Amino acid sequence: MPAHDERHARLHLLLGDNGLANLNSATVMVLGLGGVGSACAEALARGGVGKLILLDRDVVEPSNINRQAIAFTSTIGRAKTEVMTEMVQDINPSCEVVAQHIFLAPDNVASVLGELPRPDYVVDCIDTISQKLAIAHWCASEGLPLLSSMGAANRMDPSLLKFANLRKTTQCQMSKVMRLECQKRRIKGVEVLFSTEVPVKLNAGRTKGESLGSMSYMPPIMGLMIAGKVIQRLAGLEPMARPPRLFRTREEALAAVDEATPCS
Repeated sequence: MPAHDERHARLHLLLGDNGLANLNSATVMVLGLGGVGSACAEALARGGVGKLILLDRDVVEPSNINRQAIAFTSTIGRAKTEVMTEMVQDINPSCEVVAQHIFLAPDNVASVLGELPRPDYVVDCIDTISQKLAIAHWCASEGLPLLSSMGAANRMDPSLLKFANLRKTTQCQMSKVMRLECQKRRIKGVEVLFSTEVPVKLNAGRTKGESLGSMSYMPPIMGLMIAGKVIQRLAGLEPMARPPRLFRTREEALAAVDEATPCS
């Protein structure tokens, strides 16, 4: 193996020439670079993905340090996209990065994402439901595979994380709301990573920081699991996921409500 490929030598043992070539030619879009997204992007870069599209609107804050791969005392105040780009290029200088420090609003998702290079896979690591719905609709309209992370807040057991079709989720409030809203918008076939763990109940606070606790390991583990699923599929070790789809009629969408597994 050429010396310049030594960083991927251990990958080559498992993936072979074809698997590595598939990854090197692949483009993955990671939306959101928080605890889940930053760990996911790092693993994709280490895993040989040739091109990453990274979007986030935030800067690193002290409260991010407990769980985000890009959060250090030295990076506080810097744009997450900037820090993540530097990290990816330090890991694999041949990985092309397209990064945008931008806010994805529900009404600009299609226009913003449509102007970027077309990805082979979309990873949604954003924690706002309205944005997640717009991303799912865009992927369905464009025929792009999507893997969406659900809530990790107030959960502690990573062994209870599961991949599933959104309509088969349980115990996850975010999944429940997403499922119902997807049905209203006639979106089906959204694959998610969610937790079946009953979340820890905290005294309700007025802000997100007062009511949503996060363990140092939970969001990164979710990001690594998502990256692993995407890498295996792009490398040809698993069948490629089917993109989300749009119901053809309102009646078809309503029928799906009756078939869906209740989300407690």
